[in-house]
This record gives sequence, C-alpha cells and structure tokens, in this order.
Amino acid sequence: MPPAPRRTHHAAPPRDDVLAAAMATIAERGLDGLTMAGLGRDVGMSSGHLLYYFRTKDELLLRTLEWSENRLGAERRALLAEPRSGAGSARERLDAYIGLYLPAGHRDPHWTLWLEVWGRSQNADDDARARQAAIEGAWHRDLVALLAEGVSRGEFRPVDADRYAARLRALLDGFSIHVTVGIPGTGREQVVAQAAEFLDETLTPGS
Repeated sequence: MPPAPRRTHHAAPPRDDVLAAAMATIAERGLDGLTMAGLGRDVGMSSGHLLYYFRTKDELLLRTLEWSENRLGAERRALLAEPRSGAGSARERLDAYIGLYLPAGHRDPHWTLWLEVWGRSQNADDDARARQAAIEGAWHRDLVALLAEGVSRGEFRPVDADRYAARLRALLDGFSIHVTVGIPGTGREQVVAQAAEFLDETLTPGS
C-alpha cells in the first residue's frame, strides 16, 4: 500500500510583505480597492487568515501606516543628520523635512492612508490613539530639535521651538490635505513655495 501523501504547509508571507502589498494596492487602486479578500489573493492568504493576524480592517490600515512611517522615519533621520554628515545647514535640512512631510501629489498613498486613519480615529480605542500619537510625536520631536539647533547657531531668529513646530506642522497638515484631495491651486509645487515663503517671513533673522 503506497504511503499517504504528505500534507504541504504553506507558510504565511512575512508581515512586512503583507503591509507592503497593502500599500501598493492603495497606490494603484486607492483605499476602495483595498479589501481583505483582494489583499489575500495578492499575498496568497485567505481573508480569514489575514483577519487572524490583523483582526479588523482598521488594524490593517494602522499597521500599514506604521510600516510606511517606519520607512519615512529612517529617511527623515538621514535628512536631519548633523551638518558634518554633509546634510547642509539647518534651513536646508528644514526644507528637506518639509519636502518629505508634504504629499507627492494628488492621491499620494501615504497621505491617503493617513487621512483614512484620522477619519476612523473618532471610534478608535486607546491603544490605536496612542500609536497614532507616537507617529505624530516622532515628526514633532525631530522638528523641534532641528529648530532649536537652527536658533542656537543663529541661522533662525529666536523662537519657542516647540510652539513653532506645532504651528508649522498644523500649516503643513492643512496644505497636505489640500494637495492629497486635489483642491485646485494647491499642487505640491505651490505648497512648497508657500511653505518656503512662510519660513522666510518667520524664521529668517532680522525679518
């Protein structure tokens, strides 16, 4: 009697691969195109298997945002390195920070995802809110440190770095929403120019 065939076990893809596939789907088809069933087909998993890992679509979206933010965080830290690394003046690095912060254009996938997570946060639990706050906090702390450095070196006029960072990020958030949803007259180039003008008016010594 021939031996019974062995069962083959298909290992689940690494979680990073699933999150990368989710982000790629958002970039290609928008949030409406991201479903558990569709994502499962893309990565070779059942929707039930995905729910086992992520529990809800809200959790999948937040995990995907955290994955994307981890990649942006590494890029941001490299951009904001000390001048001895060749990163340039505080103002040059601030311009680079703003360039990274702002969406690439209409329907930017990272910002599209951010807006969706923000919209769902009204009903989020404390853990999800804390994780969103951690993302915001990382951007804020890096900006505060850069502003404080610029002030200490005399490149920027004396400002309260924490208060200025909060206001600047609020300005960038508003601009970013306009760019992402495609409001006419608020494309990326126009927004970058307006942000640079704001910095000239408020940070340049003697302005």
